[in-house]
Amino acid sequence: MWNLVFHSRVESAAPDESKDQLVVATNAAFEPFEYMKGDSYVGIDMEIAALLAEELGKELVIQNMDFDAVCLSVGQQKCDIAMAGLTVSEERKEYVTFSDTYYQASQRLIVPGDNTDFDDMTDADSIAAALAELDSSVKIGCQQGTTGNSYIEGSEDLGFPGLAATCQSYKSGSLAVQDMLNGNIDFVIIDAAPAAAITEAINEMQ
Repeated sequence: MWNLVFHSRVESAAPDESKDQLVVATNAAFEPFEYMKGDSYVGIDMEIAALLAEELGKELVIQNMDFDAVCLSVGQQKCDIAMAGLTVSEERKEYVTFSDTYYQASQRLIVPGDNTDFDDMTDADSIAAALAELDSSVKIGCQQGTTGNSYIEGSEDLGFPGLAATCQSYKSGSLAVQDMLNGNIDFVIIDAAPAAAITEAINEMQ
């Protein structure tokens, strides 16, 4: 049985076609699933990748790339597997095969500390209804290619009708939150676990 010890550092070897390697595609800006500490990789997905490589007797190579490219790199056979907090979708199933689902994610709305628009709302349906009433003058940030992106823009595949609010996508959720704090967008929608990690880090600095 594998024993996962989270937050330990995972090292990547350099790509070398002469070696037996497991090449993993990821976007290391999605704490707690995958992120960087110095030159090392940290997070549950990176822990699993290291254990898979060990089980297969292969050297681990981690390729850090834009989130949109993660599944495509596997479909194009540039990497062996993708591990990046991925949502299973029918579109992605057209070019990759998914493992069994091991985590059920939900979306979170991040707002500036002085915003009170959602203070009296106690359930997800109330917040969803309020978001549906926003117009294009409201800018909502997200990480490009993520479920949050699909929620804002709409996705028939995932069953999201989309919002009238303007979607502003970023390379990472932390960049979206920083831009919100700089006053350039109004809100951010990202997965719950990264949302908690980002907001905790920001609140600790203030």
